[in-house]
This record gives sequence, C-alpha cells and structure tokens, in this order.
Amino acid sequence: MGKLTVRALRAVLVVVLTGTVCVQALMVWALASGSDPEDGSLPLTPLRLITILGIGTAQVALVCVWRLVTMVRRGTVFSHAAFRYVDGIIGAIVAAALVWFTVTALNAPGQRDDPGVTLIMGGVGLAILGVALIVLVLRALLAQAVARDVEAARMQAELDEVI
Repeated sequence: MGKLTVRALRAVLVVVLTGTVCVQALMVWALASGSDPEDGSLPLTPLRLITILGIGTAQVALVCVWRLVTMVRRGTVFSHAAFRYVDGIIGAIVAAALVWFTVTALNAPGQRDDPGVTLIMGGVGLAILGVALIVLVLRALLAQAVARDVEAARMQAELDEVI
C-alpha cells in the first residue's frame, strides 16, 4: 500500500472519528440537559442511547482499521497480532447489527399499519450481519496468508542451513 493511500485513508478515518465523537457529545448533551422535549411519538431517550452505542461500534471498527493500516505500512500485517484487530472489526459489526435490531424492535409497534417498514429494517440488520460474515471470510484468508508466511520462513531457514 502506497504512502498516499495510507495518508488518504488515515485522513478519512480522522474526519469520520472526529465527526462521530462530536455527534456522540451532542447526543449526550441532549440527554443530560433534557433540552429536547419528547412529544410521545417516538421514545427519544432510548433511541438516543442506542444511537450513542451504535456510533461507538463504528468507532471501534475505525480504530481497528487504523491499527491494521499501521501494520500494513510496517509490513507486519501477516502476523498473529492482526487477528486481534480483525476480530475487533467483526465484533463491532455484530454489535452494530444487534443495535440495529434493537432499533427495529423499538420502531415496530409504531409500524403496525405498515409492517413492511419493519421487514425492511430487519433486512438491513441481516445485511449488516452479512458484512460481518464477509469480514470473517477475509479473516480466514488472512489466517491462510499468515500460515503460508510462517511456512515460507521455516523453509527459508532450512534452506539457509543447507547452504
């Protein structure tokens, strides 16, 4: 990965992380101050809490991607240490799906006249879980690459002994 790509990705990660922290801070402020009165149409307090948690899952994934980009830049991504960050991304995506399903459950009673909205929201939750499965497949590919890298290093050491 080139230096320009790493810098561009890091710039995007910083902007997104900064934006999510600001949104979280504003939501916490709205919760703490009680400045936004509820009109009874939606349970705003639970939705705000869920949104804060959902943004937190995205932040975990962003930090894990940052760490993986650092490992790529250093040339150490094909090591067992990378699995911790890939597992963090998978966990964050699964947590985001659970948060989404919670939002769907909170929204469902208001959609009795139009249950299609709830079905669509459930489908979005399944799609989020699908992304976690894709990352899980990529984790398996990383495991194969790490195993081959370890095997190649072992074979190189044997060859060096012979020579």
